[in-house]
Amino acid sequence: MRTKTLDQLASLQKNPSNVRNICILAHVDHGKTTLADALVASNGIISQRMAGKLRYMDSREDEQERGITMKSSAISLFYQKDEARYLINLIDSPGHVDFSSEVSTAVRLCDGAVVLVDVVEGVCPQTHAVLRQAWLENIKPVLVLNKIDRLVLELKMSPLEAHMHLQQILEQVNLLTNELFTSEAMEKTSTEIDKLQRSTSREADPQCYDWTTLEDEDENMENKNIYFSPDQDNVVFASALDGWGFRISHFAELWAQKLGMSHKVLQKTLWGDYYLNVKNKRVMKGAQSKGKKPLFVQFVLEQIWAVYDSIVISRDKEKTDKIVKSLKLKVLARDAKHNDPRVHLQAVTSQWLPVSSAVLAVVVDTLPSPLQMTEERVEKLMCSHSQRFDSLPEQTQHLKPHFLSCNPTTDTPVIVFVSKMFPVERRQLPHNKQRPLTEEELQIRRDIARKRHAEKMASAEDCSTEESEKTTDTPLEEVPEAATNGVAIDDVEASSDLDGHVFVAFARVFSGTVKKGCTLYVLGPKHDPEKVLDKPDLEGEITPGMTVRDLSSSQHITRFTVQDLYLFMGRELEEMEEIPAGNILGIGGLDDHILKSGTISSTVACPSFTEMFFDADPIVRVAIEPAHPGDMAAVIQGLKLLNQADPCVQVLVQETGEHVIITAGEVHLHRCIEDLQERYAKVEVSASAPIVPFRETIIEPPKIDRVNEAIQDQNQPIKSVVTRESEKKEEDALEEGLIEVYTSNRKCVLHVRAAPLPESVTCLLNNHPTIIKTLDQNTTARINDKSECENEVKMNTATIEALNDLKAKLKKEFEHAGDFWKDAVDQMWSFGPRRNGPNILLNRIPGYQRPSVWSSIEKSTSSMQCRNFDSSVVNGFQMATLSGPLCDEPMVGVCFVVKKWDYVTVEGTSLKSRTKRSAQPQVNGEVKVNSRSRTAVDCDETLDCDSTEEDSHVSKQKQVAFGPFSGQLMSCMRDGCRRAYQAQPQRLSVAMYKCTIQATTEVLGKLYAVLGKRNGRVMSEEMREGTQIFSVEATLPIIESFGFAQDIRKKTSGLASPQLTFSHWETLDIDPFWTPTTEEEYTHFGEKADSDNRARMYMNKVRKRKGLKVDEKIVEHGEKQRTLTKMK
Repeated sequence: MRTKTLDQLASLQKNPSNVRNICILAHVDHGKTTLADALVASNGIISQRMAGKLRYMDSREDEQERGITMKSSAISLFYQKDEARYLINLIDSPGHVDFSSEVSTAVRLCDGAVVLVDVVEGVCPQTHAVLRQAWLENIKPVLVLNKIDRLVLELKMSPLEAHMHLQQILEQVNLLTNELFTSEAMEKTSTEIDKLQRSTSREADPQCYDWTTLEDEDENMENKNIYFSPDQDNVVFASALDGWGFRISHFAELWAQKLGMSHKVLQKTLWGDYYLNVKNKRVMKGAQSKGKKPLFVQFVLEQIWAVYDSIVISRDKEKTDKIVKSLKLKVLARDAKHNDPRVHLQAVTSQWLPVSSAVLAVVVDTLPSPLQMTEERVEKLMCSHSQRFDSLPEQTQHLKPHFLSCNPTTDTPVIVFVSKMFPVERRQLPHNKQRPLTEEELQIRRDIARKRHAEKMASAEDCSTEESEKTTDTPLEEVPEAATNGVAIDDVEASSDLDGHVFVAFARVFSGTVKKGCTLYVLGPKHDPEKVLDKPDLEGEITPGMTVRDLSSSQHITRFTVQDLYLFMGRELEEMEEIPAGNILGIGGLDDHILKSGTISSTVACPSFTEMFFDADPIVRVAIEPAHPGDMAAVIQGLKLLNQADPCVQVLVQETGEHVIITAGEVHLHRCIEDLQERYAKVEVSASAPIVPFRETIIEPPKIDRVNEAIQDQNQPIKSVVTRESEKKEEDALEEGLIEVYTSNRKCVLHVRAAPLPESVTCLLNNHPTIIKTLDQNTTARINDKSECENEVKMNTATIEALNDLKAKLKKEFEHAGDFWKDAVDQMWSFGPRRNGPNILLNRIPGYQRPSVWSSIEKSTSSMQCRNFDSSVVNGFQMATLSGPLCDEPMVGVCFVVKKWDYVTVEGTSLKSRTKRSAQPQVNGEVKVNSRSRTAVDCDETLDCDSTEEDSHVSKQKQVAFGPFSGQLMSCMRDGCRRAYQAQPQRLSVAMYKCTIQATTEVLGKLYAVLGKRNGRVMSEEMREGTQIFSVEATLPIIESFGFAQDIRKKTSGLASPQLTFSHWETLDIDPFWTPTTEEEYTHFGEKADSDNRARMYMNKVRKRKGLKVDEKIVEHGEKQRTLTKMK
C-alpha cells in the first residue's frame, strides 16, 4: 500500500530545494529496472517480495518478454531522512544501444544520475556512452557497484580478491570520467589562452593556466571532486536482486561505536590501503605491503561473505539464527523455511542493509536540487555551441535568473521543455479509468446493502412474495452518483471511443508554475526571439486554433491552452491541477503542436532549447507497405504516429514513392514494426529487406594485383556496366584522368579531373559537418550581397576559432600529401554533398579568381564577385557527389578539380553578335575553343542574344531542345564529375558495426565461426581477471548483421550476447568490376573467378533494389533437364 497520497506528493513539489530529478543509467542487463523496483517497493507501491521480479517500470509487453527496457518511464517517490522530507522524480532508462535516444530524453530533464556498473562485466560500451551523455548535459552522477553477490556465488572470490576486483572496477570508471573532464578542460584552456592573449590589461602568463581546477568557485570543495570515491560517499555497493546496499558511512558509523574510534577517521580510511593495529587501536597505512587485511575487507566484506556462506552456501541454520539474532532482525517463518535459500537471504539482507535507503540517501546528500542548476548549463540550454549567449536579445538574457532561482510564483514566466511525446491508451488516462472508492463511497454502498438485506429478511417473515418483489430492488434514482463510481450508462455505450492512443508530453518545468487553463506558446526548433520581438502584430498572427500543419515556412509559434496535467507514477498517470518549477510532468493536448520535442513558454522571448545529443544515429532503413493495398491510408497515418512517438526513428517518403522508416538497429526495427501493426496502423504490413547505406569512393591506382604480383601496365581501362554505357559515346578523356565535357547546346566546355582525398582530410571533413555548414551559409550570404554584420552575429568567437583551426589543419594535411595539393585550401570551391560533406571541389581555372569558401572568416574588403552560372557548376557537383555512378550512393573522400571553363561557338550558326566580338576558327567542321578567355559579361550577352531578329528562330529552337543554359551547365558538370570518377579505380565503402561480445572460453570457437561467416574481423580479445569470461571486440558489416544476434545465441547456447554500435566506414579493397587478367590470377581464381566478389555482390544488391541495370547472367549454361526416371 502506498505510503503517501497524491496530495502529500503535490505539497512536496512546492519546495524545490527538497526535490531531486534523477535518472538511472547503465549498460544493458546491469540491473537498472531491478534497482528501480527496490526503490518503488520502498514507497509501498509494490511488494518487497516482488522487487526485481515484477519489473514494474517495464509496462510494455515486449519489454517483459525480452527482459530489456525499451523506453524511459518516470515515477515520483517519497523519502524521509531525519526530519527532512524529499520528493524524488525517478526516470528509468534503457541500456540497449538501439534505444540510447531514450537515455538522451531522460538526461535532459534531470539534475543528477545514478550510474550502475555490473562488477562482473565491468565497464561496457554503454557505460561509457551514458557517462558521456551525462557529462554533456552537465548533470552530476553517483555510482552504484551492483551485483556483488555474483562475486560470492558465481566467481567464488574471497573477500580480499573481491576488494582488489572492486578497486579495479572503480579505477576503470574514474578513467572514463577523467577522459571526459580532460577533453573539456583542454577546450577551456585554449579558450582562456585566447582571451588572455587578446586582453592587454592582464599581466598573467597565458601558458600558466591551471586546467586541473574547475571554474565554479561558488561550489563547495566536495562538489569539485569529479571522481567516484567511497570515502566521498558517492559510491554505493549493492546487490539489487538480493535487496541490499550500503555506503561506507554506514559501516563507519557502526564500527566507530563498537571500537570507540572517530567516525571521521573511519570514513576516510575504511576504503583504501589501511589496516587496524589491534594493540594500539590505530589505523595504519600499508596493508598490502605488510600482508594485513584492509579495513574494508575486515569490517565490511567478511560480514557480507559470512551471511552468504551461512544462508546460501553451507545453509547452516544455527549460524543463520545467530546472525539474525545479533542483527536484531525479524524473519518470517515462511521465508526461513523456504526451499530457495535466496528467499531467506533476501529477507535478511533487505532488513539489514536495505538498498533503497542507501541509494535514496546518496541521492539526497550528493545530487543537486533544481535550485543548484549551474549557469553553464542554463547557457547551453538556451543557445547553441555556435552562438554567444550575450548575442541573444536582452529580454531573452533576463530569463536566465528565472532558470537559476526556479521560482514557482505566478508572476514568473513559465518555461517548459518537452523531451519526447509518448503514446498512452485512452483507457489508461485518469479520467477514463475507474478510480478506487473512497471511505464515504464505501459507506454509502454498505448502507444500501444493509437496507436491502433488512428488506429481504422482513419479506421472508411475512411470506409475501409480492411485497418482496417490490422491496428487493432499490430504484436506480435512489442510488447516489458517488456509489456508482461516476460511471454513467452513456459512458458504457461510448466505450468504443476509448480505443486508440493519445500523446502525452514528457516534460519538465524550469520556471514558473503550469496550471490548468493557462495559455502558453509552443516554440518551434527554428524560433528566433530576435525576429519575433520586433513584430508589432504578433498576437494577430498566432491564432488559438493554429497547429503545426497550419504554419508557414516563416512561422514557428503556436498557442494552446493547458487542459490536462499528469504526475508520472510508473505505469499509471495521476491528474494534477498545477505543477510548480523544478518538477517532471506530463502534458496532454499537444499532439498537434509538437512532433518529437519542443519548448513551451508564456513569453516569446524564450528561445527554443538546443537539440539533444543522440549517441546512436539511425542507420537501418526498411520500406513499409500494407499487405492489402486498401489499407494504405491507415499505414500512412500509423507512420505519422510512429514518427511522433519515437524520438529516434525517422519516417520519410523516397523519390520512388516508398515509405521508409530509419531505425537505430535491428531490435529497434522490430519494435517499430510491431508498434505500427498493433498500436498505430492496426493493419498487417510487410517490410522490405533492410536498406543499408553505402558510400562510393576512389583510391590511388593499385601497384599489386589480387595475388600480390606487381602490376606492369596500370593504365588498363576499367570495364564496367557504367563505363560500357559511356563507351558508346565519344571518347572524352584528353589525358589520363582528365575529362572534357560539353553542354547540350555545345556552348560551354569543362575539363574535370577526380582525385582521392588524403584519408586524414576526409576524417577532418567527416568530423566537422556542423561548422562546415555554418561556413557555407555565411559565405553564400556574403556572396549574395547580404550585410556582413547580419551574418557575423550567427557565428560566435568559438565557431570562428573552430573554423580557423579546421582551415589550419586542412592546410597542414594538404602540405604533407604532396605537390598536387599545393594551395588546395585557398582553391576550395564547395563541399559536398549537401554543402557539408567529405568531398571538395577545387577551382584551378586559369584567370578565374573566385572567392574561397573561407572568405566569410577572412577580414578581406575585396568584392565578392563570381562568374555567371557559378552556382550551376556548384549544384552539378552537389548532384554528382550525392549519387555516384556505382549504385547511386553518396561519394566520400573524392576531390574534383575543374581545370577549364570556357565558352565556344558552333559551326553553321550565324550570330553577328558573336562574330563581332571574336572570329572563332573552325577546321573541318570541328569546334574550336576561343584562344582568349571571355568575360562573364560577354558570356551573358552571347547566351542571351535572342533579341536580334536574325537569331530569334534559332534561339527558340535551342530553348525547346536543350532548356535553360543554367540547367544544361548543371547536367554537364554532373556528368563530367561522374566520368572523371569512373576514370579512377572505384571502390565501395561499407558501414561497419563495432561488436562487443562477452563469452566464456568454451564458446569462443563457435563465436569466431559466426563472425567469419559474416565477414567480421576480430580486433581484440581480453580475458577478465579472476574470471573465465573473454571480452571480444570485432567489426562487422552492417549489411551482414541482420540475424547476427539470434545466430550467435543459437550457436553458443545463449552464452554470448553481442552489443552492436555504429563504428566507422570501411573501404572494401576489391574492385567491383574486377576480372582475372594475369596468368597468376587465372591460376588462383579460375577463368570465371567463381569466388564471390563482395563489392560486386553488395553493388548488385543496391542496383537491383533501385531498379538500375545489373550486369549478371541469369542463366549461364542452358541445358535440357533430365529426370531420374529417364536416366534409368
